[in-house]
Amino acid sequence: MTTTTATAEATTATDVLIVGAGPTGLTLACTLARAGAAVRIIDKSPEPHRASRGKGLNQRSRELFDDLGAGAEAAAWGTERVTLRKYRDGVAIADTVAFGDRTPTPDTPYASGLLIPQWRTEEVLRRTLARYGVEPEFGRELTGFTQGADGVVATLADGRRIKAAYLVGCDGGRSPVRKALDVTFEGRTDTEECMVIGDVRVDGLDPAYWHQWFDEDAAVMLCPFRGSTHWQLQGMPERDADGRALPPSLESFQRLVDRCSRRTDIRLSDPTWFSVYRINVRMADRFRTGRVLLAGDAAHVHSIAGGLGMNTGIQDAFNLGWKLAYVVRGLASPGLLDTYEEERLPVAAWTLGLTEERLRAVTEGVKQAGVGTEAVVTDDVTTLGVGYSWSSLAWGGAKAGERAPDGPCGDGRLFDVFAGPHFTLLGFGRGSAQALAEAGEKCADRLRTCLVDDPTGHARRAYGIGEGEDALVLVRPDNHIALSAGADRGAEIADRLLRLGR
Repeated sequence: MTTTTATAEATTATDVLIVGAGPTGLTLACTLARAGAAVRIIDKSPEPHRASRGKGLNQRSRELFDDLGAGAEAAAWGTERVTLRKYRDGVAIADTVAFGDRTPTPDTPYASGLLIPQWRTEEVLRRTLARYGVEPEFGRELTGFTQGADGVVATLADGRRIKAAYLVGCDGGRSPVRKALDVTFEGRTDTEECMVIGDVRVDGLDPAYWHQWFDEDAAVMLCPFRGSTHWQLQGMPERDADGRALPPSLESFQRLVDRCSRRTDIRLSDPTWFSVYRINVRMADRFRTGRVLLAGDAAHVHSIAGGLGMNTGIQDAFNLGWKLAYVVRGLASPGLLDTYEEERLPVAAWTLGLTEERLRAVTEGVKQAGVGTEAVVTDDVTTLGVGYSWSSLAWGGAKAGERAPDGPCGDGRLFDVFAGPHFTLLGFGRGSAQALAEAGEKCADRLRTCLVDDPTGHARRAYGIGEGEDALVLVRPDNHIALSAGADRGAEIADRLLRLGR
C-alpha cells in the first residue's frame, strides 16, 4: 500500500471513508451517519463473518449502544450475569456470577456486561446503520491512498477510487492503513504461549453455565450463547514432540475436552471457526496523520483478559465519531480532531497495562482450586471510570472530563436527553433557566438544553451540585462532562461551542 501527496484536482465524494466493518468501524459509521455526515464503510472480506471472537459488551459499551439505539436489540440476543462453573479433576467445585453482587443505580443503569458473540454484535450494528441508509461494502479491499490538504483518495483492488475528506483505519491489528502511514507499533508478541479458540456445537453440557476446566497441565473453557447452537471453545493447544503448538481441529478440541472433563458424553461437532491466539501487546505512537486516523485494533492490541479489546475500539469510535461529524459539517474547526489522540491514546496505554495485570491475576488464580476467569472482574473492566480530566475539552468545574452519570429527569432519564449527536446543557435550579434559553438560541444547531426536574436529588448528587444551588453542566455528545459552572456563565458556554476546535 502506498501513501503520497494527493493531486489538487481531487474532489470529495464522501465525508468519511471507514476501512474495516468490524465493531469499531460499524460504531463509527453509526455515529457519523446519525449526525448527518456522509460515510462509506468498506471491508475486504467477501461477506460478514460468523465467528464469536470478542464475546462481550461491557457496562460502558452498553450505555453507548443505548445512545445509538442498538442497546435493546443487543440485550435481546445477549446474556447478563452468566454463571461461571469451575471444575478441578473433572469435578464441579464452584459457581461464580460476574458482578453478581451489583445492582443498577440511578446513575449507572447496567450492573453487568452482556455476553454476546461478536458476529451478533456486528449484525446489530449493521441493522442500526441501515436505518440511516448506509450499508457496509464487503469485498472491497483498499490497496492504497493519497492525501493532501483537501482530502484523501483511496484506491481499491478493483481499480475504483473513493474520494473522502477523511479516512479512518479500523482494519485490525495488522492494519494496512497504519502500515502505509509508517506509524510505529511498539510492543511485544509472545511467540511461545498461545491459546486455541473456535466455535463448535456442543452436546451433553448445560447451556446455563460457562464451563471452565483448569488442571495442572491443561485447560479448556466452553461458553454458550443465547439463540445459538454453537459455543466458543478456548483452551491450551496440543503440541508436537518438539513442543510446537499444533493447529486447532475438531479432533484436537474433542481430545482436550475429554481429557479435562474426564467425561465421554460431551460431544463436539460442526466447527465453524478455528484460530490460534497469541498474546500481542502493542500500541501505535500516534492515532492521526493528517486526514487519516486509526481506531480500535489498528491503534492498539492487548491481552484478551478483561474482554476490553472490542470494547475499547467501540469507545474509540464513539469518541472520534462526533468530532469528525462536527468538523465535516462545519460546526467545528479541524483542530477538534487533535483531541481524539489527546484523549484516547492515554486510555489505550492504560488499557494495555490493565490487561497485562489482569492476565497475571488469572494465570496465578487458576492454579487454585475453584478459581477461574472471574479473577479479571474488577471495576476497571467496566470502563465506567474512564474519563479525560487532562483533555483540552475539560473546561473546568466539578467532574470535568468524567463520564456523565445517568439519573432521573422528569418522567424519563438523563441518558434519554443526551442521546444523539448534540451537546446537552443541563440546568439545575430555576436560576439557570435564562442561561439555558440564551445558550439554546445561540447554539441551536449543536445544543439541547434541559432544566433538570430532580425532586429526589439523585442527579444533583451525581453531578456534585449542592442542594439549592443554581448551576449549569455541559455534556459532550459522547456523554462526558465538558464543564460545570455557575448559572451566570451561559454566555461563556455558548462562546466555547461556537469556537469549538479553534
